[in-house]
Amino acid sequence: MSYIGRTPTIGNFQICDAISTVNNQAAYTMQVGGVNVSPETANHMLVSLNGVIQKPTDAFTVSGSTITFAANLVTGDVINFIQILGNVLDLGVPSDATVSTAKLASTSVTAAKLNNDIITGQTAETSIADGDTILIHDASASALRKMTKANFVSGIGGANTPAFFAHKTGDQTVAQDTQVLVAFETEVFDTDNTFTNTSGNYKFTPGVSGKYVIHASLYFATPAAGNFHRIYVYKNGSSIAELSQINNGYEEGMNMSTIVESDTDDYFQIYTRHNKGSSIAVQGNSTWGAIVSSFGAYKLIT
Repeated sequence: MSYIGRTPTIGNFQICDAISTVNNQAAYTMQVGGVNVSPETANHMLVSLNGVIQKPTDAFTVSGSTITFAANLVTGDVINFIQILGNVLDLGVPSDATVSTAKLASTSVTAAKLNNDIITGQTAETSIADGDTILIHDASASALRKMTKANFVSGIGGANTPAFFAHKTGDQTVAQDTQVLVAFETEVFDTDNTFTNTSGNYKFTPGVSGKYVIHASLYFATPAAGNFHRIYVYKNGSSIAELSQINNGYEEGMNMSTIVESDTDDYFQIYTRHNKGSSIAVQGNSTWGAIVSSFGAYKLIT
């Protein structure tokens, strides 16, 4: 803080050196340890003359290091003491552990008073746990906020889960002109236990609302030229997407991908159909030694 004139002496209580009175003299120089001292004002002093405390301004005034009494002192008068109080309205330097949070103004701690090491001096994290807290700046409120990892990623996207991938192990016979649920017996991975590979089910139930990519591939044995094969994506027991392909007389593989919208209780399955004239097989890796018929899905980050 700037001052016009002298800077206040803060909390510096001083007793002036003894002063000998001079007959018919009103003005005297105040010193402490032989050095001139200048009180802030007359109101910042306690003055005792002949054992009586004097009233500031009325009984004495002060200018710089000079005290002037209202009347000339005479031989025999005694200036008992002059005590300079300093700036009694200031606290000076607070003692350790005496400044509470309530005593700080809302804007009193600024960036200029923060050491950069608060953040830059810390070890950088290489991962984040679900329960960890992230510090962000809320521009609309001009304030710092904290968020958990779960809240943070919900605003910027997230993981591509739930996700799964399964395939056929053995061959599956499919009769002509019948839409048949394809059995994908073997799971490769299933992040959230959302795929059921039990007989009569073979379905993906995400359990989390969102958009999902669903992909399926089927490999057909002993096809006939001019006949069609189809892959269907079923949602809750009804077809919502399909791919049809005319066979050229060779063994045939088909691949299909689509994007679907799912609520928490929706489920998805893969069906197939053909019109060869007799039953054919959707083949698995027991025949080929590799995955040829599969079903998978994953959540889109939106």
